[in-house]
Amino acid sequence: MEQTPILLALLITALPLGAFVIQVFFGRFLPRQGDWLPTSAVATGLAMSVYLLITEVFGSTHGITDPYFWEMNWLTLGQTTPFVLNFEVMVDNLTIVMLNVVTLVSFLVHLFSTGYMHGEERYNRFFAYLALFTFSMLGLIITSNLLFLFIFWELVGLCSYLLIGFYFQKDSAAAACKKAFLTNRVGDTGFFVGIMMIFVVVGSFSFPDIYDSVRQGLWQPWLLAVAGVLMFTGAVSKSAQFPLHVWLPDAMEGPTPVSALIHAATMVAAGVYMICRMFPFLAGWDAGAGEAAMLTGNYFESDALFVVAIVGGITAIFAATIAVAQFDIKKVLAYSTVSQLGYMVVGVGVGSMSAAMFHLMTHAMFKACLFLGSGSIIHAMHHEQDMRKMGGLRKKLPITYITFLVATLALCGVPFFSGMISKEAVLTQAYAYWEYHKHLSHGLAIPQLLPFVF
Repeated sequence: MEQTPILLALLITALPLGAFVIQVFFGRFLPRQGDWLPTSAVATGLAMSVYLLITEVFGSTHGITDPYFWEMNWLTLGQTTPFVLNFEVMVDNLTIVMLNVVTLVSFLVHLFSTGYMHGEERYNRFFAYLALFTFSMLGLIITSNLLFLFIFWELVGLCSYLLIGFYFQKDSAAAACKKAFLTNRVGDTGFFVGIMMIFVVVGSFSFPDIYDSVRQGLWQPWLLAVAGVLMFTGAVSKSAQFPLHVWLPDAMEGPTPVSALIHAATMVAAGVYMICRMFPFLAGWDAGAGEAAMLTGNYFESDALFVVAIVGGITAIFAATIAVAQFDIKKVLAYSTVSQLGYMVVGVGVGSMSAAMFHLMTHAMFKACLFLGSGSIIHAMHHEQDMRKMGGLRKKLPITYITFLVATLALCGVPFFSGMISKEAVLTQAYAYWEYHKHLSHGLAIPQLLPFVF
């Protein structure tokens, strides 16, 4: 069936939503307070995502060349010249890769939480929040409408607020969730203004229409740059880029499984995914021609992408230096995440959406492993998080030791591990960007400094 990928994408997204509704109203009456329900829903979604990956991306076509589209009328306003808002779904290679990343990490977090959070107050409510968080991110991934992307974007922010402040009886947790929520509103304000600018010029929120507007020359270069930078401010806050990074270390006040979900597959990944999805707009080239069009395009001249590259480079460098001065195991991983997100943003800024997404995928795997491993350590240490009070745990936690070591080597970019391959892809493109701009002073700094935080 031609529209099978659309149907599967909708089912993958709907399953966590259904689990959330049931968990909220009936979770406390179910066996084990219903923890198995959202876990099973996400596991089913993961199986469907893997099926899509095998059949569509690794299938005989070697990837989707023509994306699948589906739309449903959501709202019609006016009579003479009605405004029609459609709920649109698009399934392409980027969609399928992100579906697999989110469902895999979310399933592992759900599974880990059944043991880690057992016995906690509001246990059933915790799994309801996880399911809603997963649904919000999946909805953000599959939609092909910028306004609906913004709606799911805000739902992701709401879920992070609920989960970071899960222990709201602690003053530090209550302050952390408010800080995360308000900091993200700063970036989201610019994001929404950018969306409205696009609607005024294009007259549509649909991604294909937005891409076509660039190809048809509807944008003045300066206006395209302004709209692109405003869109990027949303990613600056959501993906914790300088200077709106301040909320992320405080997000460690939430339960450790929440840290894994936020830092690997959901909230922080949403910003990087958004600028990758909007890359044709930011770069000013025709998405329909595929990424090969970049070979003959002038995306190195994009002012919006230049801002993206500079912000990402600054974030990658300074966050790495902050991490080495921390003693809290979760805060070290948090600042490491900020630095690696900077790498991904640099990848987009220097013109390689594929390198950025590749690093997002590898980082999601080893960072989720590190956070879940830190949860195992904290649990064994009776909730002690100061690394100065740890040591000699290899014999006590042999499995955690092995998994933590492998994930650390990947994070460090050691050869033969995934982190080295994805970071190398970003650095290779950054070098090409430097070669193009080396006659200008601003083209020198960031690509030269990035290897020091490799």
